[in-house]
Amino acid sequence: MMFLSLLIFSVMASSSGPLNDELQCSICLDVFTDPVTTPCVHNFCRTCLNKCWTNTQTCCCPLCKETLSRRPDLKINTTLREVVKHFKEKLSLGRSEVFCDICDERKQKAVKSCLTCQSSYCETHLEPHHRVPRLKKHKLINAVENLEDYICQKHERPLELFCRDDQTCVCLSCTEGDHRNHNTVPIEEESQQKKNQLVQTQTDVQQMIQNRMKMIQEIQHSVVIRKRNTEEEKSARNQLFTDLICSIERCQSELLKMMEEQQKAAEKQAEDLIKELQQEITDLKRRNTELEQLSHTDDHLYLLQMFSSLCSRPHTKNWTEISIDSDVDVIPMSRALIQFKKTLDETLDGKLIPSELKLVQKFAVDVTLDPDTAHPYLILSDDEKQVSDGDTEQDVPENPKRFDSCSCILAKEGFSSGRFYYEVQVKGKTEWDLGVARESINRKEAIDLSPEDGYWTVILRNENHYKACESPSVSLSLKVNPEIVGVFVDYEEGLVSFYDVGLRSHIYSFTGQTFTEKLYPYFSPCPNDKGKNSKPLIITPVNTNKLL
Repeated sequence: MMFLSLLIFSVMASSSGPLNDELQCSICLDVFTDPVTTPCVHNFCRTCLNKCWTNTQTCCCPLCKETLSRRPDLKINTTLREVVKHFKEKLSLGRSEVFCDICDERKQKAVKSCLTCQSSYCETHLEPHHRVPRLKKHKLINAVENLEDYICQKHERPLELFCRDDQTCVCLSCTEGDHRNHNTVPIEEESQQKKNQLVQTQTDVQQMIQNRMKMIQEIQHSVVIRKRNTEEEKSARNQLFTDLICSIERCQSELLKMMEEQQKAAEKQAEDLIKELQQEITDLKRRNTELEQLSHTDDHLYLLQMFSSLCSRPHTKNWTEISIDSDVDVIPMSRALIQFKKTLDETLDGKLIPSELKLVQKFAVDVTLDPDTAHPYLILSDDEKQVSDGDTEQDVPENPKRFDSCSCILAKEGFSSGRFYYEVQVKGKTEWDLGVARESINRKEAIDLSPEDGYWTVILRNENHYKACESPSVSLSLKVNPEIVGVFVDYEEGLVSFYDVGLRSHIYSFTGQTFTEKLYPYFSPCPNDKGKNSKPLIITPVNTNKLL
């Protein structure tokens, strides 16, 4: 009781503050009853909106006047209804009446409490405090029931000051004892400062609410887009499957089943995210209502006591880390699917299904070269997107991250989970190395490009000899020299894939790998070879149309 009442000092807060606009129907100007939401995202009482649309052929929003193509099926906004319910419950919590301590027979309602007399008075018995000079000096506040909570228990004097050192309310006598030389201010001054902070906190909470409502719309929209993309993808694959030989029909069924399962999982994920966001919105709106009431109170002691618990930032999930996918995910290949892909490659002459490259491209990341790792022979562009071999040693500082024996460099960005993709222009080069490397590779000795030594790479030698650096290496037969190479990594699946972006074809994949530490994009423009291989490797922007 002391915790809640110490701050009720100058003026008691009214039983209800100004009505929050978000809880008010703009038609009846009252708190929502069975709130519904229009397609333009405005809220009204269901009855009020139905009355507006009675006997009219064209439905439009009463607030923004947006015309609707057809009359929507209005469903109650359950989240908003819960917020309104909580708001009404808060309003219904009235304070118990305080009666005059002087009245003998029928007790009259007290209008003021005197902290000096430690008594409450009705209008009649309060009169001497307005007339008698000595009584005029007494400290009057709006009538309160727990008057003893406004008095210093040690000195029996009114709590009129706030000690900022100890964050507590004190009386004048306290400043001559335990709180001597402490930073004390009038309680009204501290209350106003806390009010200002409350206003800012309320603004932050309101913005968080809006952000989460917007995210709900984005999630719902992404599900619609994803479902449309899934249907289009199914249609395209069905047409392809129809043209293939009977030996891949079983693979067709398996692939479609996996796609349906992914769609269901995506819809379930979206549903769970929406529920979580709606719960956060309910909690935040409840916090916003409490902040609204507290920010309009003139009861300084009450405000100060409640400030620390209400003004702290609510504990919510960091939604900036949540990604919303609209495209169909890349499906890890089982043994049957690997055979299926082989058949497709033979049938389609190495071409990818048009959407497959798009699926990996949606995991594109911004990659920049790390000059601290560059071999002294390498020359970087100012934007750290291009690297070439200068054929002479550059004056660079010693660095434990730098490659000293081989002409190579890493990216600044490392990845220890998830999927990522980037593209590199290799046009005009006679030799190059591309791929990823783990963080702990030895950078001071000769390099052996193999997964056992922490490298997953594809290389070019002698203008047209391509190899995947497995153990042992695998020669690759490419009909056309790639101009742009795409590199895709799925950390959890242990997959590193390489693509010819121009032909939209698959070059090679390292599968079944186990990654236990951070991976960095790896580049080597290889020796200049007296100008024959002087062209740079260029990290290029990924050209993809991402929906969400």
